[in-house]
Amino acid sequence: MAKTRQQKEAEVREVAEGLKEAKSIVVADLSPLKVQENTMLRQKAKLQSVRVKGVKKTLFRLAAKEAGLTVDEFSVGGSMTLLLGLGDEVAPARLVAEIQKERKGLNIQGGILESRWMTSEEVIALAKLPSKDQLIAQVVGSIRAPLSGLVGVLQGNLRNLVYVLNAVKDSK
Repeated sequence: MAKTRQQKEAEVREVAEGLKEAKSIVVADLSPLKVQENTMLRQKAKLQSVRVKGVKKTLFRLAAKEAGLTVDEFSVGGSMTLLLGLGDEVAPARLVAEIQKERKGLNIQGGILESRWMTSEEVIALAKLPSKDQLIAQVVGSIRAPLSGLVGVLQGNLRNLVYVLNAVKDSK
């Protein structure tokens, strides 16, 4: 049964709200996945606070326009599934890239990060980035390393002073 205009408008509003709420969006063709694989993808997505939504191309374009996002209309087509990252920005890209390794027929059509359209190559590159927690740990480690070295040098001077004072005490 065909949808009425009101149903389509409601769906456009719902998708537009999801697009505004999401930190990152990946558009992929998940039609090659079997039902069991699709269920597994949705379970993994739920654990990583990624919302999976199937949507028609025309409704997606209208929702993106309503949300104020630019979309490359030539790379989007066919069967479309939106993966909306509500938590970590990299989670949808990493999830799709992981599934794409297992299932070669999966087509990543593109994505949106910080209101900018990304090609499928950029989405794959984003998936290869370390997680946010790993990046924070690397930054903290790189800040901590010189400070640890400075503390070691300062402690070395104090330690040497104690050795000299002990040597003077032992000689008297």
